[in-house]
Amino acid sequence: MPRSLTSLLAVTTIALLALPAQAQEDASDKLTIELNSVEAQDGNCRMSFVVLNGFDSDLKSAVFEAVLFDKAGAVDRMTLFDFGSLPATRTRVRQFVVPQLACDSLGQVLFNGAQTCETDTEASTAQDVCGKALNLRSRIDVEVIG
Repeated sequence: MPRSLTSLLAVTTIALLALPAQAQEDASDKLTIELNSVEAQDGNCRMSFVVLNGFDSDLKSAVFEAVLFDKAGAVDRMTLFDFGSLPATRTRVRQFVVPQLACDSLGQVLFNGAQTCETDTEASTAQDVCGKALNLRSRIDVEVIG
């Protein structure tokens, strides 16, 4: 194998091995909520979220007001998503069944704010965790914003 190709392979391998560590570092000091999938269930829509509490302290309770928009951009409904307790530096999956919602009509989810956010630390930190440090994303074609 030519030397330049060997060097390129070595650099590429090192860069790829660093990706998981970098992704983990990027999640620190953030509350990451990812819309992972939606699935139709008997006229309802089951939404699956992957949540990572990247902080050093547990969240005792995290409840968010969410606004669901259809693909045309019209508000379909407002609801509360209760993510429950979220342990520090751990990933959890939370599922919510939204009644009488066709998953294929869902265009966007807006996290409108935290209804409840309780941490093991002081109240100002709770607002930082569930507000400023909220990192929203989607793995599917439904946009998630906040």
